[in-house]
Amino acid sequence: MNATERLQKRFDAVLMPNYGTPPVALARGEGRHVFDVDGRRYLDLIAGIAVSSLGHGHPALVKAVAEQTAALAHTSNLFLHEREVELAEKLVDLLGAPARVFLANSGTEANEAALKLVRRAAGAERTYYVSTVAGFHGRTSGALALTGKPAIREPFGPFGAEVRFVPHGDVAALRQAVTEECVAVFVEPVQGEAGVVPAAEGYLAAVRAVCDDTGAAFVLDEIQSGVGRTGRWFAHQAEGVRPDVLTLAKGLGGGLPIGACVGFGRYGTAFAKGDHGSTFGGNPVAAAAALAVITTIESDNLLDSVTELGDLLAAEIGAVDHPLLAGVRGAGLWRGVQLATPAAAHVQTRAAEAGFLVNAVTPDVVRLAPPLTVTREEILEFTGALPGILAAAARDAEEDQRR
Repeated sequence: MNATERLQKRFDAVLMPNYGTPPVALARGEGRHVFDVDGRRYLDLIAGIAVSSLGHGHPALVKAVAEQTAALAHTSNLFLHEREVELAEKLVDLLGAPARVFLANSGTEANEAALKLVRRAAGAERTYYVSTVAGFHGRTSGALALTGKPAIREPFGPFGAEVRFVPHGDVAALRQAVTEECVAVFVEPVQGEAGVVPAAEGYLAAVRAVCDDTGAAFVLDEIQSGVGRTGRWFAHQAEGVRPDVLTLAKGLGGGLPIGACVGFGRYGTAFAKGDHGSTFGGNPVAAAAALAVITTIESDNLLDSVTELGDLLAAEIGAVDHPLLAGVRGAGLWRGVQLATPAAAHVQTRAAEAGFLVNAVTPDVVRLAPPLTVTREEILEFTGALPGILAAAARDAEEDQRR
């Protein structure tokens, strides 16, 4: 029994089984690489599900976290501290419009805050929400009510909010569903958990128009797409559209748990004192980490790099000639590799064996979300190995069919 197997056995004995048993047990990270407990080295192309924006052990992040932990690690919401104020100021500046920020610990919590915020702002005559089929907004009760994935949603109903689902990108269905009784529309610019599925250009502008016509709030979930992942600070900036409420998390903290709910206009002040809170939300260490991430993206011109390297990644994948490969979609360093058959799990396994960590996000899509610091050479290393990975995965899938 090797070190991974021993740790898996211990994991199975004391952890709840909701994640299954992870196949790789990581011990440390360095740059874009991680090492497992048996010493194997992997190029990390998923970055903790689009979280580790600067990779692993980045000096700016290490310095910010260490210094802030030494100075002041926690205050609760009974007191304020400069890091949370500084981070909120920075987010508002990057968004380019007056807004107010609520800091939480995760994307789910950011969406829970948004759910309450728009409910507080709406009149009593507004009774339901609209979200999208296959959309994902979190797993707590409020966020799960908005999540359009029946397999993970239905076992935990009923929910305290009425939510009507429309296909992502279907403007006609959206117009029909949203009336003056609708509290808010929750959408993602790109559906991450559905397989990195972008809507057609102009969709966000159409959502904005529908909400303007009916008075419903426009809530944009940029938990995966925000903070440089698509080559812009926020994906919605590509269309020049502004939501009423924006939710962020994942890449914002570079590995530290943080989330943000940003309210524009009247949604920035809809909460009254005592309406919402979080003991750990906006804690100094997480805020310092987020500031380090933002500062590094700025100083190292990573937005330009994300666009350039994301295009390279897509082009190199698209040039691979293998019957299992059906295409690639997404933007920046956030891509979904489409497969011709449901062999994503095999691709994930074979990629790990070859030294690359990727994510089988759906049965026929492999998600790639490397650190924003990934290099050209590292991308070419992966795309050079991809034909062999696909060939091995195809053989595995064929073997499954014969069984």
